[in-house]
Amino acid sequence: MARPARGFGETFGMEFRLMDWATGFHVIGQPIARSAQVQMTAFLTSLVVVAVAEFGDKTQLLSLLLATRFKKPWPIIVAILCATILNHALAGWIGELVRTHLDPAILRWVLGGSLLAVALWTLKPDKFDDSPQKSGHYGVFAVSFIAFFLAEMGDKTQIATVLLAAKYDSLIPVVLGTTAGMMVANVPAVLLGNFWANRIPLTAVRVVAALLFAVMGVLALLGKGIGVG
Repeated sequence: MARPARGFGETFGMEFRLMDWATGFHVIGQPIARSAQVQMTAFLTSLVVVAVAEFGDKTQLLSLLLATRFKKPWPIIVAILCATILNHALAGWIGELVRTHLDPAILRWVLGGSLLAVALWTLKPDKFDDSPQKSGHYGVFAVSFIAFFLAEMGDKTQIATVLLAAKYDSLIPVVLGTTAGMMVANVPAVLLGNFWANRIPLTAVRVVAALLFAVMGVLALLGKGIGVG
């Protein structure tokens, strides 16, 4: 049986509904695409800044020390990963509190001044003279986890995580990015030890890291990229 032809109102009513759906998807898609772009920017910025800042940092020196002392790289690497996730999640949460509770005008000056201060801090070479205790019955993982977690407390990479979380409205991408940056810097240090470390121009790396923090500080003072997301 032939299907009856659609009436004028029915046909155009369907077209209008399809247009409404298309418009709705377009409008909804814009903030989704923008949010994804902001999160990717937060992740990549956090990764690069922390990876560069970590070279020559005391936690990287600790990674070298743990590797040469225990000669068991994989438990050390897993311990560094777990300690960094916990430490940077706490730092990111503090950054979120700062961002949500400070007036945007005040936040701009706090972020800008703090980032410039971290830039100067980065130029100062770190030293790590304390040796971790013997593993004993606690194991290499436990000793490495505790030592790395405590060494990262108050370190410039942890402070950078606080500032990045305060800068971007993207807590998870920031924490994932800073954690990835720490692993980029520390995994080769554990696997290759002093052979690798002695061939990295740490002074040049510190200057690059300081410039990155300084640029971010100036941009923050100008109100660029704060609280986007």
